[in-house]
Amino acid sequence: MESVPSNTPEIASAYNRWAGTYDSDPNKTREMAAAALRQSGLELAGREVIEIGCGTGYNTQWLAEQAARIFALDFSAGMLRRAKTRVPALNVCFIEHDIRAAWPLPDAGGDVAIVMLVLEHIEDLDAIFAEAARTLRPGGEFFVCELHPTRQLSGRQAEFTDTETGEQVRVPAYLHDISEFINAGLRVGFELVHLGELRDPPALQTDLPRVLTLHLRKQKR
Repeated sequence: MESVPSNTPEIASAYNRWAGTYDSDPNKTREMAAAALRQSGLELAGREVIEIGCGTGYNTQWLAEQAARIFALDFSAGMLRRAKTRVPALNVCFIEHDIRAAWPLPDAGGDVAIVMLVLEHIEDLDAIFAEAARTLRPGGEFFVCELHPTRQLSGRQAEFTDTETGEQVRVPAYLHDISEFINAGLRVGFELVHLGELRDPPALQTDLPRVLTLHLRKQKR
């Protein structure tokens, strides 16, 4: 399928540089997000899944074992090369695409859309939620898992060490309130099924949550 190049080259470039070590770098946020997806209760068997920001296929591999078909989008060529090697499953279609542009998918064709640790890099959330609503069938589910906004406020964001240069690279990010995520969904016809704020175990109420999860469902009209 035709891809749309990113006009934020610093983000795509950063993930291209990170691709080689992304899976092996210690990353509690990545691990917690993956666990949250697996424990989400999403009905995947026999369903068509849209994975937004699939990266190296860290979650795609698991999704491919659960669902009938996966459309996995990412705008980092380096990440996608890793993903294609990792997940050779015939029911997965990898697409290089900037998700801020209209997704190269038909209207109302998907059953579940999933976005994991991507939206901190997106300034306009409305465009993403609108595309999720367009591409999902009525009753379709949208699962969002992101670095928690309070953690961003404490100065945390996606970062890695470039193994070639030794440089500490912080991937450009935008701060969004929880209400921004929810209201972006409500505006395009989603209803909130569940909101989660997950902390590192053993969790104390005074600890900052690490990830935010939203389970949304497209209303049937």
